[in-house]
Amino acid sequence: MNAIVEGFVREQPTRERIFSNVELEQQMFNAGIAVARNVLKELDYGNYLEQVHALFNMNHNVHTATKLPDSFRDATGYSFRVCYDPRSRFRIESENGRYYLHEGEQLLFEIFFQQKPKWYELETSDGIPLKRIAQYVGGNKISITYSNECSLQDKGLDCLFCNINATKAAYGDLEGLGIKTPRQIAEAVKAAYDEGFLRFTVTGGFIPERREVDYYIDVAEAVQEACGLANFRGAACIGAPIELDVIDKYKEAGYECIATNMEVWDVNYFKTICPGKDLICGGRDNWVRALLYEVEVFGRGHVRSTFVAGIEPKSKTLEGLQFLAEAGVVCVPNQWNPNPGSELEGHRAPSAEWYHDLLLKNYALMRKNGLTHEDYFRSTNGGDTIYDYLYNADGDLLPWERPLYTELKAAA
Repeated sequence: MNAIVEGFVREQPTRERIFSNVELEQQMFNAGIAVARNVLKELDYGNYLEQVHALFNMNHNVHTATKLPDSFRDATGYSFRVCYDPRSRFRIESENGRYYLHEGEQLLFEIFFQQKPKWYELETSDGIPLKRIAQYVGGNKISITYSNECSLQDKGLDCLFCNINATKAAYGDLEGLGIKTPRQIAEAVKAAYDEGFLRFTVTGGFIPERREVDYYIDVAEAVQEACGLANFRGAACIGAPIELDVIDKYKEAGYECIATNMEVWDVNYFKTICPGKDLICGGRDNWVRALLYEVEVFGRGHVRSTFVAGIEPKSKTLEGLQFLAEAGVVCVPNQWNPNPGSELEGHRAPSAEWYHDLLLKNYALMRKNGLTHEDYFRSTNGGDTIYDYLYNADGDLLPWERPLYTELKAAA
């Protein structure tokens, strides 16, 4: 079993509990989660995992007065991310040193805050805390944001949903975040792998194509040298290159997976919502061409594209999800949070029920097109996600999860 989960499990997960938690998770992301003041003051972040705003602020507001918990689990080990909103009907409270989730006046269940990996307490050789270089994102995976800013801001071409530059302004100095060197990344990956972690993704803001590929190659070489691994199980998240043969260079460098995020599917929405991606990267059609070429180079199930779902009509998003799933691309339509600091701050996302319907339809598309749990886990930047739990509920278990889901395995 995954050691990061093992200590939490007090009850056997059942299919019914998984599906109940999937719906609850979507509701809590949609509405946010309030945390009682005394809880915010008393949490011991020497042990618990705190939010690190390396890329985006995914809370409903900017909160710098105290640290915020990253996530918590229920008694079955199901992981819930904390999307903080002090106005939410969902609320975390404490009683006699234990923590509970409430919805309005109703007590839902006891919660257990996610503990930190051991490598969070380590530093790079030049004295930077590893938690500022890489972050635990669930499962056995880490995420590395090489740069917490996007150059599209200088051109006035930011994606309208994005708050990467606003997040840097609010949290960059406070949390000591900045550009990471390949050596720092390699040292963080090695420390995490030494503790049993399996995969990492390198991502970040928009930078010119030539600088991007050179940087990613330098990271690959540094990780290979530090870890002694030819196959270092890395994923590169990149913009769509104008010259598609640039994609071959990432494969040659040793990356196992690649990600190019469409964000929205409809060509007119793409132009409006993602003006920089449209004008600088060859337009929406080039992003599609890039994804199809990535499948040729990396193979089915080794390519990922994320969507910011809820901005365009659901039918348009589903059109894109179906097209790409048939081509072998793992697609993740994330709930849109009208992020603080983005151009769309103050707008309203669709309901949790809207997202639940989209999620189940996308999951069915992945399974219909032969995209397995291993494909999903390999190519995405996160673990313990809703899709991981849906695959588990259907008996498609990753090797380290099999001891936990004994009933589901037997049923499958």
